[in-house]
Amino acid sequence: MDYIVAGFFKAFELLISGDNATWSAVWVTLKISTISMLLSIGAGLPCGFLIGYFDFKYKKHLRTLLDTMLALPTVFIGLAVYAFISHHGPLGELGLLFTLTGIAIGQTILAFPIVTAITASTIESIDDDLKLTLVSLGAGKRNILATCLWEVRYGILAAAVTAYGRVLTEVGISMMVGGNIKYHTRTITTAIALETNKGMFADGIALGLVLISIAFIVNLSLSFLRKQ
Repeated sequence: MDYIVAGFFKAFELLISGDNATWSAVWVTLKISTISMLLSIGAGLPCGFLIGYFDFKYKKHLRTLLDTMLALPTVFIGLAVYAFISHHGPLGELGLLFTLTGIAIGQTILAFPIVTAITASTIESIDDDLKLTLVSLGAGKRNILATCLWEVRYGILAAAVTAYGRVLTEVGISMMVGGNIKYHTRTITTAIALETNKGMFADGIALGLVLISIAFIVNLSLSFLRKQ
């Protein structure tokens, strides 16, 4: 137990002293997670709304596909992205391998089905009587749309937070596509795995504490918004 306690003390020293390697991994993680989330939300929310709001042929099949994609292993997504952006892949000339952009692409693919599926389920839960009431009151399509989105705003926020948590803690994509390059593409999760394997337990704890703190702040923000 002594080395665990010592590891926590050392971890706090690293965080307070502003250790470059530690905080570099933190900023890289925040940057690519934010970019990938903005992309996935921008694409996932409209798709989720369309799937949830309208009835069309093969809708059940599409929902099954989305639900299947929720369980995609991150290493599989990393492998697929790597195959496309590597030097021998069709997008190899773009030079995306071992870059933050490459990681963001993989994480966007990971988060997109989560945002889309949860948004679709949330939209489907809207009471049909609400739509009928709005129509009977003479509300236009834009007002109906705005009111429906406002009614399910917490569900949409939950979709975003769930996807962000998945992106924030993934390892496979960052490791395979980013290459875990120090001060460049090393994220919190890949740094934790590396430092722990090297026996640098304190470094791993320090990054783990930051990761937990970020997750706590995100969920706390969601709780705050729900009270508004």
